[in-house]
Amino acid sequence: MALPAPLKAIQHHLRTAQEHEKRDPVVAYYCRLYAMQTGMKLDSKTPECRKFLVKLMDQLESMKKELGDNDSINQEVVGNAHIENYALKMFLYADNEDRQGRFHKNMIKSFYTASLLLDVLSVFGELSEENIQHRKYARWKATYIHNCLKNGETPQAGPIGMDEDGEADEFGAEGFSGQGPSYSGSFRGGPPSQTYDDQDQSLGPGPSAGIGFTPSVAPGPSGPPTTNYNNIHIPPGAHAPANTPAELPPPTGGVQLSPEDFTKAQKFCKYAGSALQYEDVGTAIQNLQKALKLLTTGKE
Repeated sequence: MALPAPLKAIQHHLRTAQEHEKRDPVVAYYCRLYAMQTGMKLDSKTPECRKFLVKLMDQLESMKKELGDNDSINQEVVGNAHIENYALKMFLYADNEDRQGRFHKNMIKSFYTASLLLDVLSVFGELSEENIQHRKYARWKATYIHNCLKNGETPQAGPIGMDEDGEADEFGAEGFSGQGPSYSGSFRGGPPSQTYDDQDQSLGPGPSAGIGFTPSVAPGPSGPPTTNYNNIHIPPGAHAPANTPAELPPPTGGVQLSPEDFTKAQKFCKYAGSALQYEDVGTAIQNLQKALKLLTTGKE
């Protein structure tokens, strides 16, 4: 079923769900959940939109039954950690490629998809200020690099001052219409044996189309070259959001913690556990440090 025009704002989130149907069903599920919730706010009254959203709800119910034993679906905190870790891995991959001056479709798409997945985090509640900044920077960087390459210009690598007017909410209508390479989100394995161009030639088409889209014509690579994400840090400054926690102050006695503080500490620990499932030691340490700081000072 074609996506109704009033729901155009969710088209890229639905495409991201389609691309992750087989690779990571949890990502696909929450992308569709975000699209459904956002679509209800955009237009749930006109017949075509209502029909589309009902089909999307049915699809979500079916996915929920299939993924019933998955903690990322059953437990909101685990699901939140899963999506956030996945989004930040994409962001870190693209940021590292950017800082190394390696500009290509995969890194542009990774920046933009990271921004979409940070949108998706809103299904769990209000975004943190850090994630708001990551989302804004990722979307702007995708737009900036895409436009530079389109115009035959060489982008400036690494963090630079953002042009506030240059951030395009609808970026992707031209650059990511399903014709470019897709991103698998695989962060394990040995060194890559193929270049991006080699992968483009060798792999078949992606998963079948979901609601609102026809199958992509071009094949997609299996993912970016394996990178040691544990050693990637985004230093503060310019407009790149800080990724490393501040130095922890020494423990203090007599800290009064509220029930909300204990809940937040548990959340950070679950985030760390989810990160370790991806062998992401850096993110695990970062979240454990946040939990420790909260428990020892009463402050985040």
